[in-house]
Amino acid sequence: MNISIVTVGKLKEKYLKNGINEYIKRLSSYAKVEIVEVPDEKAPEQLSEAEMLQVKEKEGERILTKVSQDAYVIALAIEGEMWGSEKLAKELDKLATYGRSKVTFIIGGSLGLSAAVMQRADAALSFSKMTFPHQLMRLFLVEQVYRAFRINRGEPYHK
Repeated sequence: MNISIVTVGKLKEKYLKNGINEYIKRLSSYAKVEIVEVPDEKAPEQLSEAEMLQVKEKEGERILTKVSQDAYVIALAIEGEMWGSEKLAKELDKLATYGRSKVTFIIGGSLGLSAAVMQRADAALSFSKMTFPHQLMRLFLVEQVYRAFRINRGEPYHK
């Protein structure tokens, strides 16, 4: 399986990079995983609704250029459906079984995802009703993908 994580912004925090790299290394025996960063749109702290929409649209255009036409797309969005680890494992297994070997997860910027990105998504996934920094979501996501492969292989994982 080929898994892409398309995400907005550069990751600067070394501790997050180390954690993400560790899980990508662990995942290498199950799948090919790549993280694709697209630049975030520079904007002032205080934005009008129209300006927020414009920022999301520009980031969305950048995201969509990195999404393969034949990829199954899962957008991470607070309004998405909440899955447990077992459900994520089942969904990835189902995709692999039915020949959908390209899966793309999308993590938006601090303002979220554009309507165009959400329309392209085959599924919307929420990790929580809480808001998390999008940089931290990368680590959460690779850990959960790793856990999903362990579950699918019947290998032990921490519950």
